[in-house]
Amino acid sequence: MEVHRIQYDRFGHGPNVARDPAAQNRSVFTLSAMDNGMDTRRTTRALATEAVHAGRDDLAGLGLHAPPIDLSTTYPSYDSRAEAARIDAFATTGAEPEGPPVYGRLGNPTVARFETALARLEGTEAAVAFASGMAALSAVLLVRASMGLRHVVAVRPLYGCSDHLLTAGLLGSEVTWTDPAGVADALRPDTGLVLVESPANPTLAEIDLRAVAHACGSVPLLVDNTFATPVLQRPVEQGARLVLHSATKYLGGHGDVLAGVVACDEEFAGRLRQVRFATGGVLHPLAGYLLLRGLSTLPVRVRAASANAAELAARLAADPRVARVHYPSIGGAMVAFEVHGDPHEVIAGVRLITPAVSLGSVDSLIQHPASISHRIVDAGDRRDAGVSDRLLRLSVGLEDVEDLWSDLDGALGTPSTRPARSEAMAQG
Repeated sequence: MEVHRIQYDRFGHGPNVARDPAAQNRSVFTLSAMDNGMDTRRTTRALATEAVHAGRDDLAGLGLHAPPIDLSTTYPSYDSRAEAARIDAFATTGAEPEGPPVYGRLGNPTVARFETALARLEGTEAAVAFASGMAALSAVLLVRASMGLRHVVAVRPLYGCSDHLLTAGLLGSEVTWTDPAGVADALRPDTGLVLVESPANPTLAEIDLRAVAHACGSVPLLVDNTFATPVLQRPVEQGARLVLHSATKYLGGHGDVLAGVVACDEEFAGRLRQVRFATGGVLHPLAGYLLLRGLSTLPVRVRAASANAAELAARLAADPRVARVHYPSIGGAMVAFEVHGDPHEVIAGVRLITPAVSLGSVDSLIQHPASISHRIVDAGDRRDAGVSDRLLRLSVGLEDVEDLWSDLDGALGTPSTRPARSEAMAQG
């Protein structure tokens, strides 16, 4: 049996699964308190602390503990001349208007809190939220197209709908597909974007982001960071200019919100806000509230689910019913595996794990990419990208790992003799 990219330590954990939660992701954020109307002292925060407090720093001063939800679609103003000046300023730069809100399609205070928090976690100047991940990607393409830069260089695999959006040229873009080593040669004068996903959906293939960013030169590199989240990697630290999330997944984390977000520098954020205002792909305030709440537990959820995923990946790798297992070197809560038997029978056989599209929820989900998430991609392109017809994608949740394994073991068919835990880990 062939096993791809599984790396375990002697405890059976992947390299980024923390044994000591306090020691995981001690990346430090520097915060100026003056930004929040307080004094000028500076402090540092670990990722876990930032996840809880970013976007909420002003609440105590407002006499609040939980962030408020602002559901207004419009806001009163008796000074129409001042409103005109603010709208003119937004049309020029896309900067968020100073003072009270103007209109829900231009911006919302609750959504802005989530954007502030996500930018802090990704280490960018700004973030712009949208109604879905595809709306966020579409806005990026429209920004570049508006500058006459319609050509995109992309590396497969990508999420199936991202692949389709580029391949079909639905927004007037033209795509050149290449491998990471061919990015530099694929660039043209009208190239506006290089797009990669690492770990990739659904094969969990990883890319050397720093090397690709170097190959991009002055062309912005957009990294879809949905699978890794800022808990496992921050692409801007490796040279990416834009970071995309389907916030529906891990950022929300409970399967009850649709959203997308792009973390980037303020200049690009201004252009994204202008596109969002013009096209109307805005995020609902309630979704913004749920996402902000989801961020507060993001590190805890990702680490706990990653520990489960590492254990299941090891057991699957030692199982004779499984032909190949994909698990990324940076860890994470996603596992992909190919079976010797019929993958559709595995989908039909689960009882605890939910057979459904999407990922990143507190409960475990399994799906057959060739039938669902990547069905829209040409079959030959799917296979060339490593998405075989026997591949299953498992989003591991927070259930007890023994219950998850029992469900998988039953769904895989004839029960196997599973090695003891220590032996399974050694074989991984």
